[in-house]
Amino acid sequence: MATKVYETLELELQDGTVITVKPLNLKNLRAVMKEWQKASEIETEDQFLEVLINCSAIAMSQLCPEKAETVEEDLDLQTMYKILEIAADIKLNNPNLIAAAQGSLGTI
Repeated sequence: MATKVYETLELELQDGTVITVKPLNLKNLRAVMKEWQKASEIETEDQFLEVLINCSAIAMSQLCPEKAETVEEDLDLQTMYKILEIAADIKLNNPNLIAAAQGSLGTI
C-alpha cells in the first residue's frame, strides 16, 4: 500500500467551486519560486499583492486550470494564503513574516 507524504485540503472559492489543494509538481513549483523571488524587491502593497496573485495563478494552473485566469475574482486573501501554503510551502500567515514585511514596506 502506498503512503501519501503530503497534505491535501479542500477549499471553496468565492464562486462556490470546491478544489483540492495539494503540493505542486516541480515544474510549477519552480515557476512559483521564480515569481516569489520578486517579493524581495517590492516597494508597495500593490506590488506585493501582484506577486501573490501571480503565484496563485501559477498554482491554480495545476490545481484547477479553468480558474487560473480568474484568481482575482475567485480568491480572497486568506484562501490565496492557504493555497500557497499547501501548494508551494509559502507560509504567509506567520506573524514573524508579517512583521518583517511590515518593516520593509512601512505597513501592510
